[in-house]
Amino acid sequence: MSLDVVTQELAARAAEHDRDASFPYDGIAVVHKHGLLTATVAARYGGEGAGLARTVDILSALGAGDPAVALVSAMTLFTHAAQARHPSWPSHLYDELLAESKAWPALVNALRVEPELGSPARGGLPATAGRRDGDSWVIDGHKIFSTGAVALSWMAVWGRTGEDPARVGSFLVRGGSPGVRVEPTWDHLGLRASRSDDVHLEGVRVPLDAFVHTPGGRGADLTAWNALGLAALYLGVARSAQDWLIGFLHERTPASLGRPLATLPRFQAAVGEIEAALVSATVLVRAQAAGYDAGLPVEAGIGKLVATRAAIGAVEQAVALIGNNALNRRNPLERHLRDVLCARIHTPQDDTILAAAGQAALSQYTKEHTP
Repeated sequence: MSLDVVTQELAARAAEHDRDASFPYDGIAVVHKHGLLTATVAARYGGEGAGLARTVDILSALGAGDPAVALVSAMTLFTHAAQARHPSWPSHLYDELLAESKAWPALVNALRVEPELGSPARGGLPATAGRRDGDSWVIDGHKIFSTGAVALSWMAVWGRTGEDPARVGSFLVRGGSPGVRVEPTWDHLGLRASRSDDVHLEGVRVPLDAFVHTPGGRGADLTAWNALGLAALYLGVARSAQDWLIGFLHERTPASLGRPLATLPRFQAAVGEIEAALVSATVLVRAQAAGYDAGLPVEAGIGKLVATRAAIGAVEQAVALIGNNALNRRNPLERHLRDVLCARIHTPQDDTILAAAGQAALSQYTKEHTP
């Protein structure tokens, strides 16, 4: 199966879902049909056992077709990848997820961000809490920016226990459980079809073993997956923008010129600039993903920074090159621009990446020059 086929199938309705801000159930079904939604399930569980390099290729292809589908799929892929490397789900609950995944697209996401706390990557403890009641946890909380909330089979809800001292981790909650309410708040510039709505949990009950103790929230092992996987997604968006640009330049023949814009050195050089940026970023992300799979240390944050800047810059260059046609809603370039700008908001964000890189470089100098 060629990933190009999947890209084309997703692209067929991407504009419609973006316009209506409707969840792309059909696109998720495509990903499931081709076996990509569970690609990272470990071989010991009967899965493909895809590593990060394979996942980067998958998310690039999905991002080129429909980045909302790609983002929702990424969250499920990352969950299976984490379970493959550091099992945390109770075996019987993960078996249920795997059984469901064979029958339908069983989506999973970690719900972490809260109205008051913001992103937990910046520190702090969640307000979402579970109190023990007999053989259950009773959970109350409010999560925002919950990607794919309306379609999730399982939600890993980051919260704390009502114990002393409290433990921090994730409550594994079935989507649609009594007390789970999805509030349709998502009205975003880009990735509109991702339906990253609010989720309210009001007296939601889960078994005691459905709490996974993870100090600090999401496991550190997912950092590289999140950074490089999402970087690849947005490089896919930029490639779609470049493809449209190239087609436009071949088709556009001003009467005053008498030949396509693609024949002019100015446009050829501009497309060359875009190509150079995207090739360089893609090579970096793929190399880092392969290095990670080989057990080598990688600066995944820097890879994300370079790749997302290249993707955003490429689409912005395309818009500047075309002018009014680029922002006409009849053409997909304005949608690609809105979607690619979302690359900046994902953890780790640029300021965090740069601060960490700067601190590491400065510390290295100190080590080398301290007697």
